[in-house]
This record gives sequence, structure tokens and C-alpha cells, in this order.
Amino acid sequence: MGYQETITFILEMIGTVAFAASGALVGSEQKMDIFGVTVLGVITAVGGGMIRDVTLGIIPPGVFQKPVYAAVAVLTSVLVFFLLYFKRELLEGNVTYDKVMLVMDSVGLGIFTVVGVNTGIRQGFADNTFLLVFVGTITGVGGGLLRDMMAEVPPYIFVKHIYACASIVGAIVCVYTYRLFGVVASLIFGSAAVILMRYLAAHYRWNLPKLK
Repeated sequence: MGYQETITFILEMIGTVAFAASGALVGSEQKMDIFGVTVLGVITAVGGGMIRDVTLGIIPPGVFQKPVYAAVAVLTSVLVFFLLYFKRELLEGNVTYDKVMLVMDSVGLGIFTVVGVNTGIRQGFADNTFLLVFVGTITGVGGGLLRDMMAEVPPYIFVKHIYACASIVGAIVCVYTYRLFGVVASLIFGSAAVILMRYLAAHYRWNLPKLK
């Protein structure tokens, strides 16, 4: 495994833990049992990647070729469940819950957006900007969308500040940084752009226009 593959794998592990934790938090907030919490954690962590792989013609999707991602997601979800089971006061109050969700979702969104773009590049679509931005965005937001639909809550990407738009911007940054500076720089700058936009949007209460 070269250094680029090693960096990508480490980022994927960090993103998997972050998204699995966010899914487990949603399941816990909806008072699901340990199985429900784990399913939500796993689907949040690998759902976007599965949609990406099907779009790119990677069959079976990567999660079935490398079960380590699902295993890490299961372990993270179970740990979050028991942590909250015995220490529920850690997330007492909506403010604490929202802050933890912001961190977990922003980190996962940033990492999986650039991983999605990088996967498209590795499949031979480096010149197709639209496809790369699409697969980057769907990798970032797809798992969270499936999570919220299964939990019967308003999808995070439609109601929580700048979310999908941050993923799109990060994917665009990733694509053009790759063409100028290579893979590693694109992973760093693309994910940083997403996380920064999410933080600024939450801090300054940026939202897209909506109907009253």
C-alpha cells in the first residue's frame, strides 16, 4: 500500500467513525434499541459509498469487498449506544446534542466528499468534472439522507444550515486541487473546505432561503 492509499484509508476510517457515531446518536435520540442504533450507524457510514459505487459501476460495492468499514461502523455504534446507556447525561439538552452532531457530521461529510471524488478519479473519470462532483456529493450526503429517512426525521441536508452545498463546494475544490497539485493536496483542501463551510454556516447561522 503506497502512501496515497494509506492516507486515503486513514481518512476513510476517520470518516466511518464520525458518520457511524452521528447515526448512532440519531438512533439514540429516537429511543431505538441497540439493533436499531447499530443499523442507523452502519447505514450512515456506508450508505453514501454504496450509492457512489453503484453509480460508478463498482459491483459489488466496496463495503462488501472490504468488510472492515462495516465492522468499524458496528463497533463505533455499539460503543456510542453503551456510552449513552450508562452516561445519558452526556447529551442532556439540545445544545449539546446539536454540537456533537455538528462535529461528527461535518468531519464525516468533509472526508467522504473527497473520498468519493478520489474514487471517481481512480475509476478513470478524472476529466469528467460533473460526475466527480456528483459522486463526491452523494458519497458525503447519501448516508445521512438514508439515516434520516429510516429514523423518520426531516433529512439533515434539507434543514440544517449549509450542508449539501458545502459538500458540492468541497467536491469542486477537490477536483481542481487534484488537477493542480495531486491526490494528497486534493484530499486535504477539499475536506478542509467542507468542514470550514459547515462551521461558518453553523456559527453565523447561514441558511438557504426557505418558504415561511
